[in-house]
Amino acid sequence: MSTTTQSSSLDRDNVPVDLYDDEYAYSSVSRAAVLSLVFSLLGLLSWYSPLLLFPSVLACIFALVAFGNFRKYPRELSGKSLAQIGALISLATLIVAPFKHAYIYYTELPEGYERISFTALKSPLGAPDLPPQSAIELDGKKVFLKGYIHPTSLSSNASKTFVLVPDWATCCFGKQPPLTHMVEVRLTGDQFASKSLRRHSLAGTLSVHPYKKQIDGLDGVFYELEADHFE
Repeated sequence: MSTTTQSSSLDRDNVPVDLYDDEYAYSSVSRAAVLSLVFSLLGLLSWYSPLLLFPSVLACIFALVAFGNFRKYPRELSGKSLAQIGALISLATLIVAPFKHAYIYYTELPEGYERISFTALKSPLGAPDLPPQSAIELDGKKVFLKGYIHPTSLSSNASKTFVLVPDWATCCFGKQPPLTHMVEVRLTGDQFASKSLRRHSLAGTLSVHPYKKQIDGLDGVFYELEADHFE
């Protein structure tokens, strides 16, 4: 009686090559590919603020790492489609979002108004919480300013007055901001404000007081803005 032995080629580790082609062979999902997709989705928030573009940059980096790993370990790693989707989303975001914000920046300023930021209103770090010279020079001028509505400053869901603050943290957590970080806004015409977490654009005449004006719910303000534009 004779026996027939089926032979197969061996690799350098004496493992049959045809085992690599087993459809049930194990492969792990690339973590870099997963991170690329996750950060690309987070980067979509940059549609609302250009400061949130950083996750899209990270998504591109992780996608490049994933593609490099796929070339090195084509049989051991899976998830190439995740890296491809992450790369496409992040690249599209890095192109479209800056263009959108640039367009808004160059078209949003109403005619006859000066664009300012809270930087011109804030007291320098370590200095007394009083209007700096840059703010005093804006007294009586027509300015365009962006900020967030402080949640405790609204008397109703259709209020004509509120306090504008520069950042999300103050807006969302409702803590007492420094005096030079607040502007009391009075809306003219038929405009009204309600509670909101989004950034608003305002244009109007700024008044800078040498004394602290008392307001309900907060310590007081030095700045008032009579706004005829609110968005």
